[in-house]
Amino acid sequence: MEKLEILQDTAVPMPMEDIDTDQIIPARFLKAIDKEGFGDNLFYDWRYDKDDKPNADFILNSPIYSGSILVAGKNFGCGSSREHAAWALYGYGFRVVISSFFADIFKGNALNNGILPIQVSPEYLDQLFNAITSDPNTKISVNLPEQFVKILPDGNTQPFEIDEYKKMCLLNGYDDIDYLLSLQDKIVQFEQEREYIHKPLS
Repeated sequence: MEKLEILQDTAVPMPMEDIDTDQIIPARFLKAIDKEGFGDNLFYDWRYDKDDKPNADFILNSPIYSGSILVAGKNFGCGSSREHAAWALYGYGFRVVISSFFADIFKGNALNNGILPIQVSPEYLDQLFNAITSDPNTKISVNLPEQFVKILPDGNTQPFEIDEYKKMCLLNGYDDIDYLLSLQDKIVQFEQEREYIHKPLS
């Protein structure tokens, strides 16, 4: 995974509430066993009509909004516990999703796949939507080391919480296996010391 420290970018507003994982990545696209290509099918049934032509009314098809930050309505990622939803968001290019509430399983899947889900107050979420829709060039600054979101240029800021282990993984670009591999030297040293301590006297 790519490291995530401080991200400053424009954002895509998606104010609908209760966006579930079946809309994020429809079930018919779940046959693949690796992460490649999932971004192409993100929000497919909203992005395309029944003839597979782009839906001009859907926000991801708008030339006005772009960026690696998705600002979504309350209860994002509800529904079935498919990890593919996080794969699709990451594959499309989103690194941060901001909402006033996330489904717990989606939140865990996002953190495990290089996406930072930031929960903010409903009032701050409204401020984000207002800023972005008033000016699509509005930039949002996400500071993971210091754990805050800031709307630029007015500086309206809100802190956010994150598990310390998941924070460390995002900062270093680690998944769980990468983290264990990063401790390889310490593990080898521990085993060597353990073997020495328990070595029988000759």
